Parts: sequence; C-alpha cells; structure tokens
Amino acid sequence: MRYFLEVSYDGCAFHGSQLQGTLSTVQYAINNALSTLLRRPVETFGASRTDEGVHALSNFYHFDEEQELHPHFRYKMNAILPVAISIKHIYTCSKPEGNARFDATSRRYRYRIYADKNPFLHQRALFYPFKIDTGILNETAKALFDYKNFETFSKRNTQSFTFFCTIFQSYWEQQGEELHYIVEANRFLRGMVRGLVGTQLQVARGKTTLDGFHKIIQAQDCTLADFSVTGHGLYLEAVNYPEGYLVERKDNR
Repeated sequence: MRYFLEVSYDGCAFHGSQLQGTLSTVQYAINNALSTLLRRPVETFGASRTDEGVHALSNFYHFDEEQELHPHFRYKMNAILPVAISIKHIYTCSKPEGNARFDATSRRYRYRIYADKNPFLHQRALFYPFKIDTGILNETAKALFDYKNFETFSKRNTQSFTFFCTIFQSYWEQQGEELHYIVEANRFLRGMVRGLVGTQLQVARGKTTLDGFHKIIQAQDCTLADFSVTGHGLYLEAVNYPEGYLVERKDNR
C-alpha cells in the first residue's frame, strides 16, 4: 500500500526539508520515525522541497508499507517526531504508483511581512520597516500572469530542466498588521518565491519601475532578481492533488 503523510513543520528547526545525509532535515526526521515505528528502513519521497527556515502548513511525503498501519499510527508518529514536526493526516493513494511530487497539480505559498517590531512574529514573518507602495505590488503581482518562463527567479545550480511554470494565483493582501503575498503555480523553481517577493518589494520601494520589473523577467537572468528576503517569512501553504486521488485514513485514537 502506498501511504501519503500530510505534515506541517517549523522550518527554523531544520536544515531544509530534503534529505542531506545525516543533517537534521524534515525528511531525515520522518524517515527515522517511520523506520523506528515499522522496525525496518523506510524511505520517503516528498512533494515539495523547502529551504532552511521555510515553514510548511502542508507538505506531503509518500512511502510504501505491505502491512496495515496500526490504528494509532498518526499518534505514535507524532510521539516519536521532534516537536517542530506534526503529522496532520494520513492518506492512502487511489493510484498504486502515485507520487507525492509528480502527481501534485499545484502548490501554494504565502509570504508574510510586518512593518512594526513584534517579538511574537520573530522568525514567523519578515520584519520590513520600510515605506512601500502596495498599489505597485498589486501591479507587479498581476504582471506575472503575462509570463511562463521564470528563469530570472531561479537560483543557479538548479536541477530543473525547464524554467517554464504556470501561475494560477498571484496577489497581495492585508492580514491585520501583516502584508501577505500569495502565489500558486503548477511548479516552482529553486528560490522562486523569495525571488518574486524580494524583486517586487524593490519595485514597491522605488528601486526600479514597473517597466523595469518586466525587463528583469524578460532578461531571464537570475543576477537581476532579489533573493535576499529571509526564509522564515515563507510558508508552503498547500499541495493539491486530483479529486479522489487521496483517501484519508482516520486515526482511531
């Protein structure tokens, strides 16, 4: 049986999500917990890679297990895992060869910014005490729908074979004292969301013009984008799959 784990985690507690030898990563912790509980080596495969400091409200990992899972499996996993990771739901997959990464139809990210010092938002959002033009941000967010090639917003040394992405949502919204950027696409490139946020903020601060923003995208040159915004303001908010693809397995505890 192929199982999918829906997880959330505090990215500041790990060196990213992807397995990196014995470094403390999200995937390393999940593999260890599964191997402990199932009493055999278990390898997982993740839906989306997140950098160090980047949080996830919802990410997915799939693994295979021949035996039926224990009725209290989710509870037991959460008891083993570090406090910074939580298993939210467990699903079976209607497709025997289902893949958490390649079968996802879209992913949605949210970037959070605040302007007034707040100790309760430390490492939960970006402290950005500068005057910005939110009207311009609305224009830059809409401008992204005009493009498919986002090489400008891909960091170098990427394993991607194509820089083409389809943007489904791109907008800014005010949430109380915070300003949020929401973007959803079929796929994302390495560092893409942080590059989108950082570069849009440069336009909103008058560092470049809206026309200049278009030229930055068209140049397909990552040295022109601003990737400097911190990881801890970024949240992987949702990974979406086709209807009926996942069937939730209830934990009896």
